[in-house]
Amino acid sequence: MIELTITDGVAEIVLNAPQKMNSLDEAALAELEAAYDQAAEAAGTGEVRALLLHGEGRGFCAGRDISAVTPADDDVLGYLGEKVQPLLQKMASFPAPTFAAVQGACLGVGLGLAIATDVVYVAENAKIGSPFANLGATLDSGGHWLFTERLGAHRTLDMIYTAELISGADAVASGLFSRAMPADELLDNTRAIVAKVANGATHAFRASKDLVATIRDQRIGLWESMASENQAQADLCATEDYAEGFKAFQEKRKPVFKG
Repeated sequence: MIELTITDGVAEIVLNAPQKMNSLDEAALAELEAAYDQAAEAAGTGEVRALLLHGEGRGFCAGRDISAVTPADDDVLGYLGEKVQPLLQKMASFPAPTFAAVQGACLGVGLGLAIATDVVYVAENAKIGSPFANLGATLDSGGHWLFTERLGAHRTLDMIYTAELISGADAVASGLFSRAMPADELLDNTRAIVAKVANGATHAFRASKDLVATIRDQRIGLWESMASENQAQADLCATEDYAEGFKAFQEKRKPVFKG
């Protein structure tokens, strides 16, 4: 169900099980992890300089595939703690910029896939939230963190208690994700942006990705963050792209970055 292609510096990973809204069982998680491993290896050689994740069909990912799950013998920690969380951490640390194009349902583990991606563009009619009240379960895959961080405690618990979903347009207006677009334009627009980023200064992007992750996870303050920026800039001075960027500016031409 997981497809990976690499073309012109872009790794494109597709969740391709539209008949079940791209929901993920353990086998699919293993396939997805293998795809990210392969793409990361290609990024290490410079063959991949950006990554795009999207789902086939009407939905991005409806979450865990529970069609064959029996609650009495369900190994929840084995699935979430040993399969899902390590995958999301691997996705978040991918050594190049990552993007997701989200349409339709983005729930549970599917929401986690979005959280673990650097930049998320959503269809205006995407459906995002916590449907778990209808299952007697709770939000997982980082959803509590995302909603509390961006929406506050009251709105988060309102969504959880009522199981009401919000649209992609509302999610972007609330600060959950980056941009909302018409559904029929989402994938083409995202591909165009990813292609442009894949021709950018990959080392500089990676430095910013690491800085943002540190600010988010360690809650560092202004001056500590500034010191980290200073060091990152000093490190980038030694790269070919840094030299090319300055030379292109001085020569009044478009830079040609090699990543």
